Amino acid sequence: MWVAEPDYRTCAAAGITALQRWYDPASGLWRGTGWWNCANALTAVIRYIKLTGDNSHAGVIATTFAAAQRRHPGFVNDYYDDNGWWALAWVAAFDVTRESRYLDAARAIFARNTAGWTGACGGGLHWHATSSYKNAITNELFLTLAALLHQRVPAGGYLTWAQREWEWFSSSGLIGPEGLVNDGLTAACQNNAGPTWSYNQGVILGGLAALFEITGDHGYLTRGEVIAGPAIGRLAPYGIVAEPCEASAAGCDEDQVQFKGIFVRYLYDFWLPSRQPAYRAFILANARSVWDHSRNAASQFGLRWAGPFDRADAARQSSALDVLTAAVALSA
Repeated sequence: MWVAEPDYRTCAAAGITALQRWYDPASGLWRGTGWWNCANALTAVIRYIKLTGDNSHAGVIATTFAAAQRRHPGFVNDYYDDNGWWALAWVAAFDVTRESRYLDAARAIFARNTAGWTGACGGGLHWHATSSYKNAITNELFLTLAALLHQRVPAGGYLTWAQREWEWFSSSGLIGPEGLVNDGLTAACQNNAGPTWSYNQGVILGGLAALFEITGDHGYLTRGEVIAGPAIGRLAPYGIVAEPCEASAAGCDEDQVQFKGIFVRYLYDFWLPSRQPAYRAFILANARSVWDHSRNAASQFGLRWAGPFDRADAARQSSALDVLTAAVALSA
């Protein structure tokens, strides 16, 4: 029997209202979650504004920009991945406000992150200023940020960085034989066979989508499809995405609960140029499952998108908000 889709605009509005109960205007951050998670919460709020047209939470952008810098001036610390998340948030803020201060902040963060590029393993950024570890997410963020900055500042030299990063990333061994991206490289510059977290399959898709938009080279979409297909098939065997940690006795930590929303965010961005029906169907199925099976009476969302609801926090909430917001756009 056919059942109507939920009204995702109403669902997303309930989700963002619940998320903002964790927001602390004095700090510009979301209580109970980490620094990089807060960058993603902000990005989820901005994306909600962009895709729904509801500006009722737009004041959070300026408040966070002013207040959160008291913790890390310029939104930079010694973790290059943290910096990348904040830079992407400020690119998104520029897109919806057209205020140059946000784009300037993103550009300054990018310039800071170029210091992380070394010749070890043939190139790429390392994860932390005092670490030699080269992991996938830091380099995916660098690529995606460079491509997005080129689209907004074509004369900034960012396309050269984006293509240099992709040339290294695609040949580094980070992409395993099944098409999934592993966590990082060993000291011997080999794929470390680490977990194939969902967000590592997502952020790279955002970069490849942007590179296609810039160059018109369909090869970027083809390579992205080689990642997206296995991600949907292997990380969501029943159609609903799950992290490897969800089945473990220890469960998922405060970082890992954020990953799935990031995956869907960039899968949506990749869908925009690729228009693969499977991606749209996947996102809508996950949004419906979040709403139907992973929600409590206060419109708070849990870790397991297939259910049952476990507990609520800002990281879980902003992650789920990403899939509900994408569903708004896809069902319009």
